[in-house]
Amino acid sequence: MYPFDYQRPASTAAAASAFQGEARYLAGGQSLVQAMKLRLSSSERLVDLGGIAELRGIRVEPGQVTIGAMTTHSTVAASADVRKAIPALAELAGGIGDPAVRNMGTIGGSIANADPAACYPAAVLGLSATVITNQRRIAGDAFFTGVYETALKPGELITAVSFPVPQRAAYIKYKQPASRFALVGVFVAQTASGVRVAVTGAAGSVFRCQPIEAALAKSFTPAAAKAVTESADGLNADLHASAAYRAAMISVMASRAVAAALAR
Repeated sequence: MYPFDYQRPASTAAAASAFQGEARYLAGGQSLVQAMKLRLSSSERLVDLGGIAELRGIRVEPGQVTIGAMTTHSTVAASADVRKAIPALAELAGGIGDPAVRNMGTIGGSIANADPAACYPAAVLGLSATVITNQRRIAGDAFFTGVYETALKPGELITAVSFPVPQRAAYIKYKQPASRFALVGVFVAQTASGVRVAVTGAAGSVFRCQPIEAALAKSFTPAAAKAVTESADGLNADLHASAAYRAAMISVMASRAVAAALAR
Protein backbone atom coordinates (compact mmCIF):
# COMPACT_ATOMS: atom_id res chain seq x y z
CA MET A 1 0.00 0.00 0.00
CA TYR A 2 0.91 3.66 -0.26
CA PRO A 3 1.69 5.39 3.08
CA PHE A 4 -1.23 7.26 4.63
CA ASP A 5 -2.34 8.97 7.82
CA TYR A 6 -4.93 7.01 9.82
CA GLN A 7 -7.66 8.58 11.95
CA ARG A 8 -10.35 6.77 14.01
CA PRO A 9 -12.76 9.40 15.37
CA ALA A 10 -15.49 8.62 17.90
CA SER A 11 -18.24 10.88 16.51
CA THR A 12 -19.68 12.04 13.21
CA ALA A 13 -18.59 15.60 13.92
CA ALA A 14 -15.04 14.47 14.62
CA ALA A 15 -15.00 12.43 11.42
CA ALA A 16 -16.03 15.44 9.37
CA SER A 17 -13.30 17.52 11.05
CA ALA A 18 -10.70 14.83 10.34
CA PHE A 19 -11.55 14.80 6.64
CA GLN A 20 -8.78 17.03 5.30
CA GLY A 21 -6.76 17.04 2.10
CA GLU A 22 -6.88 13.92 -0.06
CA ALA A 23 -8.85 11.92 2.49
CA ARG A 24 -11.23 8.98 2.23
CA TYR A 25 -13.78 7.65 4.68
CA LEU A 26 -13.24 3.98 5.56
CA ALA A 27 -16.39 2.00 6.32
CA GLY A 28 -16.24 -1.80 6.10
CA GLY A 29 -13.18 -1.69 3.86
CA GLN A 30 -14.41 -4.42 1.54
CA SER A 31 -13.76 -2.33 -1.57
CA LEU A 32 -11.39 0.47 -0.57
CA VAL A 33 -8.78 -1.66 1.21
CA GLN A 34 -8.61 -4.11 -1.69
CA ALA A 35 -8.19 -1.27 -4.17
CA MET A 36 -5.40 0.20 -2.04
CA LYS A 37 -3.62 -3.16 -1.83
CA LEU A 38 -3.67 -3.36 -5.61
CA ARG A 39 -2.47 0.26 -5.82
CA LEU A 40 -5.62 1.22 -7.71
CA SER A 41 -6.49 3.81 -5.08
CA SER A 42 -4.45 6.04 -2.81
CA SER A 43 -5.27 8.60 -0.14
CA GLU A 44 -3.23 10.83 2.12
CA ARG A 45 -5.59 10.06 5.03
CA LEU A 46 -8.09 7.37 5.94
CA VAL A 47 -10.85 8.34 8.36
CA ASP A 48 -12.06 5.08 9.90
CA LEU A 49 -15.76 5.22 10.80
CA GLY A 50 -15.70 1.95 12.75
CA GLY A 51 -15.57 3.64 16.14
CA ILE A 52 -18.68 5.80 15.68
CA ALA A 53 -21.54 4.11 17.53
CA GLU A 54 -24.12 6.66 16.35
CA LEU A 55 -23.72 5.39 12.78
CA ARG A 56 -24.90 1.88 13.66
CA GLY A 57 -28.38 0.53 14.31
CA ILE A 58 -31.83 -0.05 12.83
CA ARG A 59 -34.93 1.96 13.64
CA VAL A 60 -38.37 0.85 12.48
CA GLU A 61 -41.24 3.33 12.58
CA PRO A 62 -44.70 3.20 10.97
CA GLY A 63 -44.09 3.09 7.23
CA GLN A 64 -40.33 3.58 7.49
CA VAL A 65 -37.13 1.63 8.17
CA THR A 66 -33.99 3.67 8.87
CA ILE A 67 -30.61 1.96 8.90
CA GLY A 68 -27.42 3.53 10.20
CA ALA A 69 -24.65 3.83 7.65
CA MET A 70 -22.21 1.58 9.54
CA THR A 71 -24.73 -1.22 10.03
CA THR A 72 -23.33 -4.40 8.50
CA HIS A 73 -25.03 -6.51 5.87
CA SER A 74 -25.25 -9.43 8.31
CA THR A 75 -27.02 -7.26 10.88
CA VAL A 76 -29.63 -6.17 8.33
CA ALA A 77 -30.10 -9.74 7.13
CA ALA A 78 -30.61 -11.04 10.67
CA SER A 79 -32.89 -8.25 11.86
CA ALA A 80 -36.36 -9.52 12.77
CA ASP A 81 -37.68 -5.97 12.45
CA VAL A 82 -36.38 -5.59 8.89
CA ARG A 83 -37.61 -9.05 7.95
CA LYS A 84 -41.08 -8.10 9.14
CA ALA A 85 -41.24 -4.62 7.62
CA ILE A 86 -39.30 -5.10 4.34
CA PRO A 87 -38.37 -8.77 3.93
CA ALA A 88 -36.92 -8.08 0.48
CA LEU A 89 -34.32 -5.78 2.04
CA ALA A 90 -33.22 -8.40 4.59
CA GLU A 91 -32.98 -11.03 1.87
CA LEU A 92 -30.95 -8.69 -0.34
CA ALA A 93 -28.48 -8.10 2.50
CA GLY A 94 -28.22 -11.83 3.15
CA GLY A 95 -27.21 -12.48 -0.44
CA ILE A 96 -24.28 -10.06 -0.57
CA GLY A 97 -20.86 -11.66 -0.92
CA ASP A 98 -19.95 -14.34 1.62
CA PRO A 99 -20.14 -14.40 5.45
CA ALA A 100 -16.82 -12.55 5.81
CA VAL A 101 -18.01 -9.75 3.51
CA ARG A 102 -21.42 -9.55 5.17
CA ASN A 103 -19.87 -9.32 8.64
CA MET A 104 -17.60 -6.41 7.64
CA GLY A 105 -19.35 -4.62 4.78
CA THR A 106 -21.76 -1.80 5.59
CA ILE A 107 -24.79 -0.32 3.88
CA GLY A 108 -23.29 3.18 3.87
CA GLY A 109 -20.02 1.98 2.41
CA SER A 110 -21.78 0.05 -0.33
CA ILE A 111 -23.97 2.95 -1.35
CA ALA A 112 -21.14 5.51 -1.23
CA ASN A 113 -18.91 3.24 -3.34
CA ALA A 114 -21.70 2.88 -5.94
CA ASP A 115 -20.28 -0.22 -7.58
CA PRO A 116 -22.21 -0.83 -10.82
CA ALA A 117 -22.96 -4.41 -9.71
CA ALA A 118 -23.70 -3.82 -6.02
CA CYS A 119 -27.04 -4.90 -4.58
CA TYR A 120 -27.94 -2.10 -2.15
CA PRO A 121 -28.21 0.59 -4.86
CA ALA A 122 -31.08 -1.40 -6.38
CA ALA A 123 -32.92 -1.24 -3.05
CA VAL A 124 -32.29 2.50 -2.75
CA LEU A 125 -33.84 3.15 -6.16
CA GLY A 126 -36.44 0.40 -5.99
CA LEU A 127 -37.82 1.59 -2.65
CA SER A 128 -37.34 5.32 -3.30
CA ALA A 129 -35.13 5.57 -0.24
CA THR A 130 -33.61 8.73 1.18
CA VAL A 131 -29.86 8.92 1.82
CA ILE A 132 -29.21 10.97 4.95
CA THR A 133 -25.85 12.67 5.34
CA ASN A 134 -24.26 14.97 7.91
CA GLN A 135 -25.30 17.87 5.67
CA ARG A 136 -28.63 17.04 4.00
CA ARG A 137 -31.14 14.47 2.78
CA ILE A 138 -30.72 13.14 -0.79
CA ALA A 139 -33.53 11.43 -2.70
CA GLY A 140 -32.53 7.99 -3.94
CA ASP A 141 -33.43 8.91 -7.53
CA ALA A 142 -30.83 11.70 -7.43
CA PHE A 143 -28.07 9.90 -5.54
CA PHE A 144 -26.33 7.67 -8.12
CA THR A 145 -24.87 9.75 -10.94
CA GLY A 146 -22.53 7.44 -12.87
CA VAL A 147 -19.88 4.71 -12.70
CA TYR A 148 -18.72 4.74 -9.06
CA GLU A 149 -20.15 8.26 -8.81
CA THR A 150 -22.73 9.72 -6.45
CA ALA A 151 -24.18 13.09 -5.48
CA LEU A 152 -21.99 13.20 -2.36
CA LYS A 153 -19.79 16.26 -2.01
CA PRO A 154 -16.15 15.97 -0.85
CA GLY A 155 -16.16 15.24 2.86
CA GLU A 156 -19.92 14.63 3.00
CA LEU A 157 -20.68 11.61 5.16
CA ILE A 158 -23.63 9.22 4.90
CA THR A 159 -25.15 8.76 8.34
CA ALA A 160 -28.22 6.65 7.53
CA VAL A 161 -30.55 5.42 4.81
CA SER A 162 -34.32 5.62 5.22
CA PHE A 163 -36.49 3.13 3.32
CA PRO A 164 -40.28 3.53 2.93
CA VAL A 165 -42.14 0.29 3.61
CA PRO A 166 -43.69 -0.96 0.33
CA GLN A 167 -46.91 -2.88 -0.17
CA ARG A 168 -44.79 -5.73 -1.53
CA ALA A 169 -41.29 -6.08 -2.93
CA ALA A 170 -38.61 -8.57 -3.92
CA TYR A 171 -35.05 -8.61 -5.19
CA ILE A 172 -33.68 -11.28 -7.49
CA LYS A 173 -30.18 -11.35 -8.95
CA TYR A 174 -28.31 -13.51 -11.39
CA LYS A 175 -24.95 -13.53 -9.66
CA GLN A 176 -21.40 -14.02 -10.75
CA PRO A 177 -20.55 -17.32 -8.98
CA ALA A 178 -17.21 -16.25 -7.50
CA SER A 179 -17.92 -12.71 -6.33
CA ARG A 180 -21.71 -12.95 -5.91
CA PHE A 181 -21.97 -9.50 -7.47
CA ALA A 182 -24.98 -9.12 -9.72
CA LEU A 183 -24.52 -9.75 -13.42
CA VAL A 184 -28.12 -8.58 -13.45
CA GLY A 185 -30.12 -7.81 -10.32
CA VAL A 186 -33.68 -6.48 -10.28
CA PHE A 187 -35.54 -4.95 -7.33
CA VAL A 188 -39.30 -4.69 -7.85
CA ALA A 189 -41.51 -2.77 -5.44
CA GLN A 190 -45.23 -2.10 -5.47
CA THR A 191 -45.88 1.07 -3.49
CA ALA A 192 -48.77 3.38 -2.78
CA SER A 193 -47.41 5.77 -5.42
CA GLY A 194 -46.82 3.14 -8.11
CA VAL A 195 -44.49 0.38 -9.24
CA ARG A 196 -40.72 0.84 -9.18
CA VAL A 197 -38.20 -1.43 -10.90
CA ALA A 198 -34.48 -0.88 -10.28
CA VAL A 199 -31.73 -2.72 -12.16
CA THR A 200 -28.13 -3.22 -11.03
CA GLY A 201 -25.22 -5.01 -12.68
CA ALA A 202 -26.44 -4.37 -16.22
CA ALA A 203 -25.05 -0.88 -16.85
CA GLY A 204 -22.47 1.57 -15.55
CA SER A 205 -24.81 2.59 -12.75
CA VAL A 206 -28.02 1.35 -11.20
CA PHE A 207 -31.10 2.56 -13.09
CA ARG A 208 -34.88 2.37 -13.13
CA CYS A 209 -36.43 0.31 -15.92
CA GLN A 210 -39.42 2.38 -16.97
CA PRO A 211 -40.76 -0.01 -19.67
CA ILE A 212 -41.18 -2.77 -17.08
CA GLU A 213 -42.59 -0.29 -14.56
CA ALA A 214 -45.23 0.71 -17.11
CA ALA A 215 -46.08 -2.90 -17.88
CA LEU A 216 -46.41 -3.82 -14.20
CA ALA A 217 -48.53 -0.75 -13.50
CA LYS A 218 -51.10 -2.24 -15.87
CA SER A 219 -50.69 -5.84 -14.71
CA PHE A 220 -48.52 -6.74 -11.72
CA THR A 221 -47.74 -10.25 -12.94
CA PRO A 222 -44.59 -12.18 -13.87
CA ALA A 223 -45.88 -12.55 -17.43
CA ALA A 224 -46.20 -8.79 -17.87
CA ALA A 225 -42.60 -8.23 -16.78
CA LYS A 226 -41.23 -11.03 -18.91
CA ALA A 227 -43.02 -9.79 -22.01
CA VAL A 228 -41.02 -6.54 -22.03
CA THR A 229 -38.08 -6.49 -24.43
CA GLU A 230 -35.32 -4.35 -22.97
CA SER A 231 -32.84 -2.61 -25.27
CA ALA A 232 -29.17 -3.61 -25.04
CA ASP A 233 -28.04 -0.08 -25.85
CA GLY A 234 -25.69 1.24 -23.19
CA LEU A 235 -25.56 -2.01 -21.22
CA ASN A 236 -22.36 -3.67 -20.00
CA ALA A 237 -20.57 -6.29 -22.05
CA ASP A 238 -17.68 -8.27 -20.56
CA LEU A 239 -16.27 -11.79 -20.28
CA HIS A 240 -19.22 -12.80 -18.09
CA ALA A 241 -22.10 -11.69 -20.31
CA SER A 242 -22.86 -9.71 -23.45
CA ALA A 243 -25.05 -6.61 -23.47
CA ALA A 244 -27.76 -8.55 -25.32
CA TYR A 245 -27.69 -11.29 -22.69
CA ARG A 246 -27.97 -8.78 -19.87
CA ALA A 247 -30.88 -7.09 -21.64
CA ALA A 248 -32.71 -10.40 -21.88
CA MET A 249 -32.00 -11.22 -18.25
CA ILE A 250 -33.51 -7.96 -17.01
CA SER A 251 -37.00 -9.09 -17.99
CA VAL A 252 -36.37 -12.60 -16.67
CA MET A 253 -35.11 -11.39 -13.28
CA ALA A 254 -37.95 -8.86 -13.09
CA SER A 255 -40.53 -11.57 -13.70
CA ARG A 256 -38.99 -13.73 -10.97
CA ALA A 257 -38.95 -10.77 -8.59
CA VAL A 258 -42.65 -10.14 -9.23
CA ALA A 259 -43.40 -13.79 -8.58
CA ALA A 260 -41.44 -13.65 -5.32
CA ALA A 261 -43.22 -10.45 -4.25
CA LEU A 262 -46.64 -11.97 -4.93
CA ALA A 263 -45.74 -15.11 -2.98
CA ARG A 264 -45.14 -13.22 0.28
